[in-house]
Amino acid sequence: MFILIGIVIVLLYALLVFYIGWSSWKWMKPLVSARFKWFYIVALLFMSSSFIWSRFVSAPFFSVVGWFWLAFFSISLLIVPVVHLALWLIRLTSLPYHRIQKWTGAVALIVIVSLIFYGSFNAYSPIVRKYEVNIDKPAGNLKELNIVMASDMHFGLLSGRKHAERMVEIINELKPDLVLYPGDIIDDDLDAYLNKGIDKIISNVKSTYGVYASLGNHDKNQGNMEQLIAALERSNMDVLYDESVVVNDELIIVGRKDKTEQDRASLAELMTGISTDLPIILLDHQPYEFDKAVQNGVDLMLSGHTHRGQIAPAHLITQAMYENDWGLLQKDSFYSIVSSGYGFWGPPIRIGSRSEIVQISLRFTGAPHSIEL
Repeated sequence: MFILIGIVIVLLYALLVFYIGWSSWKWMKPLVSARFKWFYIVALLFMSSSFIWSRFVSAPFFSVVGWFWLAFFSISLLIVPVVHLALWLIRLTSLPYHRIQKWTGAVALIVIVSLIFYGSFNAYSPIVRKYEVNIDKPAGNLKELNIVMASDMHFGLLSGRKHAERMVEIINELKPDLVLYPGDIIDDDLDAYLNKGIDKIISNVKSTYGVYASLGNHDKNQGNMEQLIAALERSNMDVLYDESVVVNDELIIVGRKDKTEQDRASLAELMTGISTDLPIILLDHQPYEFDKAVQNGVDLMLSGHTHRGQIAPAHLITQAMYENDWGLLQKDSFYSIVSSGYGFWGPPIRIGSRSEIVQISLRFTGAPHSIEL
């Protein structure tokens, strides 16, 4: 069954590549020599297959070419059909069709390249998004907490050193009491994370009560999770891998394994023995099971994973898939915050979404419990 699905996906991709390639060639053909046709075909085959080759050949060059090709390919799939529809409608009018057709390719290329630059700006220029959350529970002597959250950094090949340095600088400028990473810290490749020295860079994040993380579906290391967790913890964070921790006797942080982990404990199992009198923050990479979080006394659930679709109109898909695919959702006394992510998966572009770091002003409004003497 999986082989059949794979064959269908490859055939569909090949048809779409042919559609984009054929459309581009129709525009270029009058402008170039016949010999250029073979160069064009070879270049198109190389770029469209480079992402696949990168899965088998450990050469960063293939990955970089593949990701930028996917950026061009994705945007072209949005623009080229619109151009064809517009040309078809123009045929039905008295407008000079051939003159307009001559310039459509140039205009389409300008739009596509402009969107790639715009998307790269959105991907590499993070903003700070702020939320306010009130929890009706006491937290010892704490009245409020300045939490900074970063998810989906996907540190590795294209989300590299400078992006990591930028994140550390922004987080430290916000002077956090607590820093939380709800998953996808690396991009499937621990070696790329370590070889670029990103582990040492993000170890410079400063926080009053520490840095805590859960793992996402891209935080993998060929099954050797102990090595991965050890490497991340050398980056000055505590990884909660189906674990919980009491912070300063004032609040509880629970970190779940990712939904893709087969041995992931249920939330009820994780909450066994945990007092719900204290505020409870749950780190769960994928924003599912809100009702179970409510039933188990979770006050604030922090997630990522969705990227808010990353490239529009994919945000329409994430909106349909998740109860909360981005932003703040409140259900009675329960809050969910989902970040669009600091990094990106695949093409280093964002259209309709923005690289972000989340700052949460958390206030505790509950009265302290009286103590009988």
